[in-house]
Order: sequence, then structure tokens, then C-alpha cells
Amino acid sequence: MTIASIDWKALQESEAPEKKAQIFAIMQQVSYELQSGVEDDPEILSVVPRLADIIYGSQDLDDLYEPYSAMARATGLWNYIDKERADPYDRLVSEAVTASSLDGITFHREQIAALNTLLAGRNLILSAPTSFGKSLIIDALIATHKYNRIAIVLPTIALLDEFRRRLKRRFGRDYAIVMHHSEVPESEKVIFLGTQERLISRSDLQNIDLTVVDEFYKLDPNRKDERSATLNAAVYKLLHRSRQFFFLGPNIDNVSTPHEGRWNFDFLKTRFSTVAVDTTDLSKSDDKEEQLFDSLAEDKFWPSLVFVSSPDRANKLSQRAAELMAVSERSDQFADWLRSNVGGKYPLVKSVEYGFGVHHGRLPRAIGNKMVSLFNTNELPVLFCTSTLIEGVNTAAKSVFIFDKDINRSPYDFFTFSNIKGRAGRLGQHHVGKVIMFNSAPETEEMNVAPTLFDDEEAAPDDYVVHLEDEDISSSVDERLEVIKDSLGLEGAELRLASTVGLDIAADIRGKVRERIGRDNSLLWSGRGDYSDIQAVSDLICSVKQPRSFGAFSAKQLTYFIHNLRAQPTLRQFLLDYDSSFKGDASSYDNVFKFLRSCEYGLPQLISVVEMFVRKLSSHDVNYSLFLAELPRWFRPELLRNLDEEGYPIQILERFYRNGDNRETLLYRLREATLQSHALSAFEKNWMAELLEDEF
Repeated sequence: MTIASIDWKALQESEAPEKKAQIFAIMQQVSYELQSGVEDDPEILSVVPRLADIIYGSQDLDDLYEPYSAMARATGLWNYIDKERADPYDRLVSEAVTASSLDGITFHREQIAALNTLLAGRNLILSAPTSFGKSLIIDALIATHKYNRIAIVLPTIALLDEFRRRLKRRFGRDYAIVMHHSEVPESEKVIFLGTQERLISRSDLQNIDLTVVDEFYKLDPNRKDERSATLNAAVYKLLHRSRQFFFLGPNIDNVSTPHEGRWNFDFLKTRFSTVAVDTTDLSKSDDKEEQLFDSLAEDKFWPSLVFVSSPDRANKLSQRAAELMAVSERSDQFADWLRSNVGGKYPLVKSVEYGFGVHHGRLPRAIGNKMVSLFNTNELPVLFCTSTLIEGVNTAAKSVFIFDKDINRSPYDFFTFSNIKGRAGRLGQHHVGKVIMFNSAPETEEMNVAPTLFDDEEAAPDDYVVHLEDEDISSSVDERLEVIKDSLGLEGAELRLASTVGLDIAADIRGKVRERIGRDNSLLWSGRGDYSDIQAVSDLICSVKQPRSFGAFSAKQLTYFIHNLRAQPTLRQFLLDYDSSFKGDASSYDNVFKFLRSCEYGLPQLISVVEMFVRKLSSHDVNYSLFLAELPRWFRPELLRNLDEEGYPIQILERFYRNGDNRETLLYRLREATLQSHALSAFEKNWMAELLEDEF
């Protein structure tokens, strides 16, 4: 017998006596393989979760719990040891690596190895599969109380909120959890959570004890991520102020480090996974879309993630699925809420009503948060998603359908393919995940990561080198910086502001500003700006970047969107106004959400650069600061926008907000409403109660 030759389906369906004999033979084979020196072979490790699926809950196999736990202990998957029925030695091992302060979580061998390295004070870069349990290591480090000031860099705001909720629940009494720029920690013990764009602009990140960087492969500019230079600059800034760092990510084979000694670290690469995966290849299917929908109709695959190439694709397939079938009778209240608070023309209303959710970067955050929440409780059994859900947000997916082979029109590589596969299965819920492929897998290739901040400065992009400390600037880089300063007419902090939009775009803006102020005074304004002022800035910005990148078809429409967002009394009314006047194709409906995202990040940075050059190139008193303060929060109180990032929809918050509210007073009023008010529907009460659970 070999592990690869086992027919797991036949074993699952066999009669008890035969099943017991086969399982015992499998455990003997695993023991033999381990004694032969094979420790982290994924095929051998997968036997543990596969047998858990078969043994647990079967009374006929009760006498296998003890040898099964012995096998789990031998493989290092100590979190599968059954503490109630293991022998005393195996139970002792399990209890020794169980953290009561972390909800009784039991660690596996490789997690303990990573923890030992970090607790010895060494820097660590960890490469491990998606189901490894990397975030538990972060929590275990915090639980030691060895670190007072911690900075955690995360790729998305959705992941920020997931971390915030978990860390607040576990450590909120001991640490201040800081996620929003306006928050100022008063405690000596603080955890800063942020994307690179947020953390790079904070001025209170001194004396950091530990810097954590999740999805660290994004530091490699070869990944073609437009945020890579900012990420490298933010991490560079943090490492200069931090005693220790911990980078973590999936499926990395090597980290390039041409500079010995600048930042020394241990590199731990492991193939340890806590779940097994069954893969089905449907790449030769004659009608892939029909095959997809036929499979999604079967509840044996639920909850199911369907990976597609773009937001438009996710929207379209979810709508097509809803035309063919319904997979839930418990999602209609969410659909009704979307209809009343976004608009009846919103294409996803019907998708949700019939049980199909969507998750991508354009979704309003509170709505995206609710989509994942309902997916995890199987109220939305199917979720069409793009790569935004692959970047760390935890789901309870049993199955992953990899339907498309592209991400934004480019074929995904083996590394991305492996990460997508890794979303199938979940420890404690689905020990054996299912992956259904509709295209051939990419060729296997090594994944090497070469972070810009580890490389020679001479090879680094200009947008990164403007952030370097003086002691790290070589003579050749210094000459480059002088050329950049002369060409843009900017100095240190000004260059760093320009880098937020890209120095090439900043140079283009400078030329356009010079041309405009030589022609008229339309950019020479201060305060909140009137319609014509906003039009002038929109015209200039849309001459250096396409209006569609802001969710608009033209500079004129962008101006109208900004004006109407400010003019409407509530965000709900702004969205309903957009809905009532919308006459385009359903695929362009999402533009309004793209616009709102660009108001938060993108437009404010571009407008700030415009203002900077207007002030430098004219003698007039120009000040856009009031406008720039209001735009990123959608011209609403900042508290509402902050809470929206935490999953509270502004459409509900606006009903309860009063002038002068702070977080505590508003959430207290909202909690009271969940108990007695008629201002919330039953669905809204349940939604808010779920969010408020960890607040009080």
C-alpha cells in the first residue's frame, strides 16, 4: 500500500469491519513513512484530516481514537489529538501546546517551531500554506505580553477589520487596538493595524517592539502590484524603528537578500497544512458554465467560493446563477435591505435574494462584510469572488471552484493558483476541502521573493528611494534624488507626498498646473470649494488619469458626483438618487462604489499634489485643506466612515448619529435600539447585535 493509492471515497463508503481494518493499515503505513524520515510530506499529513472526517462521529470506530491520536502526535498535527480519548502521553503533548488564553487553541509542531524562533528574539520570515494557521502565531506572541508596541501591516481594510475584531476580543483589555488614523493611543501597550498607505503616514510609530507584515510577497515589485513601492517604503520605515520583525506569507520558496547584515532573519519554509484537499479537473468540459451551475446546485459542495477574474465577471455570473435557480431561502431579508438602502436597480439585489453572494474590491465594505458573514453561516451558500478574498480574509469554504484562469486579463501563475486552492477547507469545519478546476493548472515553478527594501538602493524605483533615511543613501542614489528634486522643484516631505500618486504622474500634474495657472485663475481657491472650483481640479486630474479609474465617464460626471455626494443629506439618499437616475448597462452600476472608494484613497492624494504645485507655482494664497478633510469621509462625520470600515453600514448609523457623538455614545445608542427600538427592522437588529457583540 502507498498513501497515493488509497481510494478515500471507497473507504468512506465501506462497511465497518472492512473500514476499520483499512484505517488501521493506513495508520501503519503512515508510521512506516515517518520512521523513514519523511516529516512534512503533504500527502502523509493529509491522512490526518482525511481520517478525522471518517472516524469522528462513527461509533463503530471508537476504538481507533487512541491510535489515531498517536498518529496525529507523530505527524506533528497535535491539534488533531483527541484529548478525551488519547493515551496519557499523547494527551500530555496536546495539553502542553494548548493556549487557554487563546480560546483553548492547540498548536501544531511547525507553529511551535516558528514561535520558538520569535520568542528567542530572532527575526523570522515564514512561508506556509494558507491553512497553516499563521495568524495564530501573531496572537500567541501578543499573549506573551513580551511586546508593548506592535505594528501589523495588512493588505486590505477587510482584513484589518477581521484582525481588529479578533484582537479586541482577545486582548482589548490589555492593549489599545488602533486602526483609524484619527485614533491616538493613550495606553503604553498598543497594536497599530494598518495598510501600508495608512501606516506610512503615521507620526507615532517610534520604539516599535515587533513589526508584522502579512502577505509579504507583495514586497516584490515583480508581482506587478502598483502598491509595492508604498509597501516597501512603509515597511522600511517600520523596520528602522522596530526591535524585531515577523513576515508571513504562503508558498514562498526563497527570499533574495543581497545585503548581508542589514536585516538578518531566519527563513522557515514549511508544507504543513491542517486540511486535506480533493481536486477535480473539469478543464475538458464542453460547456463549463453549465457544468459550474449544475455543481453549484448541489448542496454537497456548499459553502462554495467561485473564483473569477474581475468584479464585472463576479457580478454577471451571480446574476446568471440567480436566473437559473435559488440556493437559499434565508437571504431575502438582506436583499430587501439592499433594495431599500442602495436601490432597486442594484443588480446584486436579485443575486442575493436567490442565495448568491459576491465579494470584490468595489463592494461597500459593510456590504462585503455582511456577504462573508452570511456565507460563513450558509445563508449565502455561494460566493462569487475575485482575488480580494484570497488575500487573507477567513471563510468557511468547503469548496473552491476555480472558474477563470485570469486576474485582470493576465493569466495567474502557479503561486496565485496555489493560494486560491488553499481557501478550500477549514480546520474544525471541513477537514477535506474540494477544489474544482475549469482550466488546466499552471506549470509548477519556484516562487522567489525579492523585496525592494532588501535590494540595492541603486536598483530601487524613485517612488521608494525618496523615503530612504540619510544613512542609507549612497552617493549614486543621492545624485538621483537631486535630479528628482530639481525636476519637480520639491524637497523631502513634498517628494514623499508626490510619491503617493507616483512621481511620473506628479511631474505630469506639475506641467498641467503650470499651464493652467498661466491661462486662468480656476485653480486659485481656498476653503471647501464651489462647483466651478471642483470642476477645475477634476478637469486637471482627468487629464493625467482616466476618469473611469474614479468610477466616472468624464471629468464633468466626476464633478457632479462629488457635488451631489456633498449636497445629499445622507449617503443612503446619495445612493438612491444615483439608482433612480441610472440608465446604463448593469455592468456599469458599480461605478458609484468605485467613485466612493476613490474619494477615500486616490482622489485626495491627487488633489493634494495639485494643491502643492499650485501653491509653489503661484503667489496666491491657496488652501484646499477643508475640502481635502471632508472628501475622504464622504462629507460625513469621520466617526461614521470609521465605523463603516468595521462593518457598520452608514445607512443605519446615519439614523442614530447626533452631533457631538463619539464611538461609545453612538454604539451605545445603537445597542439600545437593537433591544427596544422600532427604528430597526428585525434583520437590522440581528445584524447590529452581531457586530456589537464584542464592543461591550
